[in-house]
Amino acid sequence: MAVSLFELFKAGIGPSSSHTVGPMEAARRFAGGLADERLLVSVHRLKVSLYGSLGATGKGHGTGPAVMMGLEGEQPARIDPEQMPGRLERIRSTGTLSLAGQHQIRFRESTDIVYYRRKSLPEHPNGMVCQAFDEHGQSLCEHTYYSVGGGFVVAANADGSLEIRADDTPLPYPFNSGKTLLALCQEHELTIADIMLANEQAWRTADDIRTGILELWRVMRECVQNGIRHEGELPGGLKVRRRAASLYRSLMDKTRVDLISPSLSALDWVNLYALAVNEENAAGGRIVTAPTNGAAGIIPAVLHYYWEFCPQADEDG
Repeated sequence: MAVSLFELFKAGIGPSSSHTVGPMEAARRFAGGLADERLLVSVHRLKVSLYGSLGATGKGHGTGPAVMMGLEGEQPARIDPEQMPGRLERIRSTGTLSLAGQHQIRFRESTDIVYYRRKSLPEHPNGMVCQAFDEHGQSLCEHTYYSVGGGFVVAANADGSLEIRADDTPLPYPFNSGKTLLALCQEHELTIADIMLANEQAWRTADDIRTGILELWRVMRECVQNGIRHEGELPGGLKVRRRAASLYRSLMDKTRVDLISPSLSALDWVNLYALAVNEENAAGGRIVTAPTNGAAGIIPAVLHYYWEFCPQADEDG
């Protein structure tokens, strides 16, 4: 099975790739399917049922709001997190939702999104069922989706089995383990980056790959900047205060030294960058899933250290 780096690393919103990004994408697919089947105008009511881990912890992970935005046709990579609170308030105050961004229906979050805390679907812990009904309460469409982690969504077939379609794109350097990858590097006298770039060109051009990677880097940089700018408490009711902004000010007050040599100051900066991303993730901000939201701070932290403190750092590097 071939996996693109743009599947492993993709822009989304916090706080969870499996509980926020995946459900939003599943809801978007469901709404888009209704539009494709010309069923939108017949839809009078929706019900989204969340099972397993989605049902047990979805309220704390923003699953409901993510589902509502997905039903309105939003994509995790494109939605503006800053606009979400206002849009959610509109849905809640008016009791209406713009299905696929095209058809207004009545919608009550408290009854139309159901959290089954102690029920699970058979194929995976993160299951959800989307249903659409006409004005007489008759079912128009029903689909089951599984958010399997990292923002990946798998749809179930009519018999309940998972609709898994492995990418069988031929790669110039196929591998399925770290050992095989290292052996390919030695055999062909290539670096890991060389191998990965060659494989990625099975899907897109080198220019498109570069553009895509730099866009991911742009989102990572923006996320860090937001993290060191925002202050106050993180959502969730535990009254956890953000620390990245104060840590940033503390580090800026110190005399900047050569941080290329091993030092505690270098670790302070790396920790700051990772913390900034983690706090933005917890607040529902835009991040790069890398390859999960829980691990999203590591790569931006390393890249930021390189960019800010390594001599002659540039986009090629």
